[in-house]
Amino acid sequence: MKRSGNTIFITGGSSGIGRALAHRWHDQGNEVIVSGRRRDALEEAVAGRDGMTFYELDVDDPVAVKTVTKGVIADHPGLNVLLNCAGISGAEDPTTARDLSRAEKIVETNLLGPIRVIDALVDHLKDQPDSAILVVSSGTGFVPYPAAATYSASKAAVHSYVVALRALLEGDAQVIEIIPPQVATDLLEGLKESPHSVPLNKFADDVMAHLNEQPEADEIVVEEVEPFRFAERDNKVREIVARMIDGD
Repeated sequence: MKRSGNTIFITGGSSGIGRALAHRWHDQGNEVIVSGRRRDALEEAVAGRDGMTFYELDVDDPVAVKTVTKGVIADHPGLNVLLNCAGISGAEDPTTARDLSRAEKIVETNLLGPIRVIDALVDHLKDQPDSAILVVSSGTGFVPYPAAATYSASKAAVHSYVVALRALLEGDAQVIEIIPPQVATDLLEGLKESPHSVPLNKFADDVMAHLNEQPEADEIVVEEVEPFRFAERDNKVREIVARMIDGD
């Protein structure tokens, strides 16, 4: 992915990781378009940033995905980069029968959301020079966080989808997986206060450094997520899961 001169569309760009990366890309001389469900948050995300625009979009709505992406292409025909960042989480106890509505919503947003947006834009992106599709997964897609089992499973599925997509789009578009560790965002209650969370600005700076230094990379693996990303290779999955259950 080239450093500047891109036209970038970001889902989940009104807050958290999506917003942090949007601002950094904009600072580097890219045209940035953010989307999300809340207009007030979107307006705040683009405030004071000339040329940065937004669209209201709920990736859970397949009709809206098709309508909004058509509008984005019409308004920004040079669009060549997509970042799928929209996602939700939730604590749960899968060891007893429960209301599954939140779990179903997590799968809808985290897995079907990026699949829908990619599907809506892939034909356009394949025809653009220097095109790239980026997807934010999670370290928990490699070592599941037991208290958020469905979230972890959705991110494991995202990783699998990205690997397949990369192979199929070779030569047509770069496919990059951004793998966050636990980051201080509003994704889950307590993340901002946790001493185990990586500060959002540090994570975003590290991601940009990796992208700038390794523009051909398939994955962005910051230092803090390496134990998770390579846990299976290092035979550490059971050990890390046990530590999470113990609260370490």
